[in-house]
Amino acid sequence: MNNNVFRNLSYGVYIVSCFDGEKYTGCTVNSIMQITSSPSAIALSVNHDNYTNECLDKTKKFAVSILSEKSNPISIGTFGFRSGRDTFKFSNIPFEMKNYMPVIKDACGYLICEIINKVETTTHTLFIANVIDGDVLNSEVPMTYSYYHNVIKGKSPKAAPTYIEN
Repeated sequence: MNNNVFRNLSYGVYIVSCFDGEKYTGCTVNSIMQITSSPSAIALSVNHDNYTNECLDKTKKFAVSILSEKSNPISIGTFGFRSGRDTFKFSNIPFEMKNYMPVIKDACGYLICEIINKVETTTHTLFIANVIDGDVLNSEVPMTYSYYHNVIKGKSPKAAPTYIEN
């Protein structure tokens, strides 16, 4: 099978943030989808090895910062290529609090979610969550995964569900 076919699926680029009991942490993700609009629910895929997975499982609450094409790519690298186990990822990333969760300031929108269920796969957990708050922050164009790869020339970490070894 040609795994590159998965790059033809439409994805966004998001920062998922949560609380680990002592500090805010999070990771870059691209696999989020809306499940229903009423009640509002989404699904989120996070690698088992990501510290964020452990924190989500424990706290059951998270924020999604929807990145735009104008969002600073430094955020993607900070949240995608470093571990929250030993790094405070928000130290150089401007954020604001929304419903007690950190949201990246240059995002074009956000969601605040509470986990209601999860499904385990071989490498990832699919978290299913109700959306309890959300808003559009500006009129910028949301960043797609294709834009991230083709324009920003970004890479995917090995923990990403869309990682393809070259």
